[in-house]
Amino acid sequence: MKLTEWAIKNNRVTLVAVISMFLSGLFAYKALPKAQDPGFTIRTATITTYFTGASAERVELLVTEVIEEKIQEMPEVDDMTSVSRSGISVITVNFLDSIKDIQPVFDDMRQKVEDVTPALPKGTTTPVVNDEYGDTYGHIYSLVGNDFTKKELNDQAESIRDHLLKVSDVAKVDLYGNLEERIYMEYDNVRLTELGLSPQELGTTLEALNILSTGGDVTIGRERISLEPTGNFDSVDDLKATIIKLPSQNVLLQLSDVVDISRAYKDPVDVLVRVNGDSGISIAISMREGGNLLDLGEELRRLIPTLEQDLPLGMTIKPMFEQSLLTGKSVNNFVSNLLQAVLIVIAVMILSLGLRTGMVVASLIPIVMVSTFVVMAQFDIGIDQISLAALIIALGLLVDNAIVVVEATIVRREQGESPISAAINAATEMKAPLLISSLTTAAAFTPIALAESTVGEFTAAIFYVVTIALLLSWLVSMTFIPMISPFIKVEAKKNDHKEEFNSNVYKKYRALLLFVLKRPITFCVFIIGLFFMSTYGMKYVPAVFIPPSEDPHLTIELVLPTGTDIATTEQTIKNMENYFLENLMANEQDPLSVGLLGWTAYIGTGAPRFVLSFNPANPNESEATIILNLNNSESLDPVKSAIESYFFENEPDSQIQVKRLGNGPPVSYPIEIKVSGPDYQILFDRVTAIKNKFWELPDVTAVKDSWGPQSKKLIIDIDQAKAFRAGVTNQDIATSLNTNLTGLELTEYREDDDIIPVVMRTASQTSDSLTKLENITIFSQSSSAVVPLNQVADIKIVWEPSRIKRLDRERMVTIQVQIDKDVTAASVASQIRPWLIEYSKSWPLGYSFQEGGETDESDAASASIVAALPLACISILLLLMLQFNSLRRTSIVLITIPLGLIGIVFGLLVAQSVFGFFTFLGLISLAGIVINNAIVLLDRIKVEIEENGLSPEQSIIAAAQQRMRPILLTTATTVGGMLPLWIGGGPMFEPMAVAILFGLLFATAITLLLVPVVYSLLFKVRYS
Repeated sequence: MKLTEWAIKNNRVTLVAVISMFLSGLFAYKALPKAQDPGFTIRTATITTYFTGASAERVELLVTEVIEEKIQEMPEVDDMTSVSRSGISVITVNFLDSIKDIQPVFDDMRQKVEDVTPALPKGTTTPVVNDEYGDTYGHIYSLVGNDFTKKELNDQAESIRDHLLKVSDVAKVDLYGNLEERIYMEYDNVRLTELGLSPQELGTTLEALNILSTGGDVTIGRERISLEPTGNFDSVDDLKATIIKLPSQNVLLQLSDVVDISRAYKDPVDVLVRVNGDSGISIAISMREGGNLLDLGEELRRLIPTLEQDLPLGMTIKPMFEQSLLTGKSVNNFVSNLLQAVLIVIAVMILSLGLRTGMVVASLIPIVMVSTFVVMAQFDIGIDQISLAALIIALGLLVDNAIVVVEATIVRREQGESPISAAINAATEMKAPLLISSLTTAAAFTPIALAESTVGEFTAAIFYVVTIALLLSWLVSMTFIPMISPFIKVEAKKNDHKEEFNSNVYKKYRALLLFVLKRPITFCVFIIGLFFMSTYGMKYVPAVFIPPSEDPHLTIELVLPTGTDIATTEQTIKNMENYFLENLMANEQDPLSVGLLGWTAYIGTGAPRFVLSFNPANPNESEATIILNLNNSESLDPVKSAIESYFFENEPDSQIQVKRLGNGPPVSYPIEIKVSGPDYQILFDRVTAIKNKFWELPDVTAVKDSWGPQSKKLIIDIDQAKAFRAGVTNQDIATSLNTNLTGLELTEYREDDDIIPVVMRTASQTSDSLTKLENITIFSQSSSAVVPLNQVADIKIVWEPSRIKRLDRERMVTIQVQIDKDVTAASVASQIRPWLIEYSKSWPLGYSFQEGGETDESDAASASIVAALPLACISILLLLMLQFNSLRRTSIVLITIPLGLIGIVFGLLVAQSVFGFFTFLGLISLAGIVINNAIVLLDRIKVEIEENGLSPEQSIIAAAQQRMRPILLTTATTVGGMLPLWIGGGPMFEPMAVAILFGLLFATAITLLLVPVVYSLLFKVRYS
């Protein structure tokens, strides 16, 4: 029994099945996880190693190179970048996008790092592997209280973290700005010299006293009892009361008689957080995998006020970033767009087909739309702006199935068939063509799902959702729609069906069709001319990879000269905050005002990854990241311009980048040129020339390089002969310097579950002038001799690279270019590219450049889709051959696909839109619609010839007339569905909507005119 016949005969089963799917879809929609974006996997890990005191070049050679060489053995590595600074190496490893399960790769990398650790020089710390680099903290709160000590804030922040970790959807809670405690033992050089005691001897004594180990066990009778000797420090008073013996003297003293002991915070601090101009602690919350962001947001908004009530009076928790609010707004906006599109399509159906016919066709829309959520849940596809946009794209496509079936049913009933027979026969006739057209449309989207790139992963839901909707549409069109089609009133016509298209619209279309059929070559040349004009016109369409977000947030990346003290960086932030408070604050009572609502500044460290498109910066005392909250999207450009002007006028030594939040994969700078080569001087000669060339371009607003200016370093040039005669070794000098300047960690003090380092340092400030530095006292470990530093060494100032960056183990300098907001990265890059290619031809062997930034990301994303196009083309070709079993008919369909570009270019120019990645997706969508329309038209020509016995000349006219209304209705519904996305889809989806909307208008003409003309040429049908 045929599918349609079975559905009609078992109409109650069909009805219950449809209602069940509809209700299940409503429940599925509520249960599906909701997010602003679908997300993508960050296949990145970092390896951080400290080598205190070593220059950038020594760090590069002795640490970075050793680890990179080992990591390079992994076949999964895509690329590897590193930065070597004085005392620290940070290696960032990016793995191939083709890797689906990344955790085993991370585990393998950890093992590689463990294997290479013994080969690192003495004095380096154990490399820290961060394979949670991609974790996103969608909710950030700040704890502030100016009247409280840092310890009181720390304690409350840790208590809040403990409560938040109990929330079911919370995976991690990280604190930023919670200062580390230290126990400082400050000594006086003169006092220690009098006592004949060295700092090293103090350290050895404390290490022997402060133990935490078992003393074994003893058997008493039938019991075995453990022994635990006392000795570890349980309080600061225990430390002060520690008894020490003076060397070579039979004298016992308490430690507090020798040194001053105090409990304080790490000095100097390496991380600071400021909130709206006040010191604070940032609380970053990460959601567990599979959690519901909106539910988490609601739970946090209930919990936070409760936690705040338990805080001391004057201490508050401020929400600084809540992605759940942005997600709710985004989802509601897209749901609104979807509902508007549905209503427009239904209205088009009713106005075009009449009330009853329109309602029958329109009934498919809610059924398919809601049922799609059921299948989405099975494939773990959530509700976000990508999946909802895919539903809007599918809206015009899926209605076409019902239109074609209903149209064919009406024609049969007008010819005298009974309602049931007409419905069964019409559905049976169109079953294969509609299934093939749905599959070919889905096949057109396969490159998106198969693209091995971050952007492909980000947009893959478009393929899955469109495919699900189309197949469900086909199924409903074969079952439910024929079942209810008898409700349509149709009067049987006695006239021959050849004479039924007598309205003015059909007469004009028929006249136009005959006109072009009689001049096929001329018409084809005209279309080809339009196509080449459109390709030429593409150069006037701005190219933008993915436009930035309209969310009311900005980020500032502030970079001061390398070596800048964190106190100076903090003061720069304070100056900026004063400017904010005086000039940029919004009126919170007026939602239309322009300005800031608040900010969080992370000094000395990068901010947490609060959205996927944000890459956190590496720790650096001379850098800061500020997250700004604005009151509306209209504030983005004015505030951005004001901040850039402020820094340009008041902080000329700083380098800043003020950015909107991104959509899709993170892109650091719009334009980047990466220059590689071994020799530092030759490398920077090329870099300087390229930077100067960029400055000649009028649209360039800032140019910098990733190495930055050289920095100063003090070299302690030890005179080995003098040191030998004085009885001190190089190790004695290094240890004494470390103790005097930064402090020497001796042991640990344990308090509950906290471990606090005990640090010994000199009580006098010896690091604020060269004169005091020269007089630092050097203690000899072996002879207890004491000698000033200037008697055994000279202090010299040298200049060295502030940082050394590498790409895949080669030195690489990235030239980072910011441009005016009114131009595109592609247009500026195209101006310098020819010169750069010519200039690079004169470079020595081993030196090269490559483009990065937005251009590189765009090329990589496009290349990943292009790589999957052959499979899509083969799939479409096989499906067309399966449908037609004809090379000529298949060729007709394939010829029409690229011609949709004519309407797209016209639309982008008229709408003053851009061509980007989502415009490319619109082009693919358009190809699916063109294929769909061409298939049903060509199939109808075949039916007219083989079943109705018409001549080829008559069949082309008859088929075109019969397919005209369904094709025009498909165009009208798709255009109607795109209108809300064009108006309210934002800068990311507007170009796609424009491409589909305008492209489809021309594609309709292609289907109704060009397909018959090309058919007549290939099948040698002549019209006189």
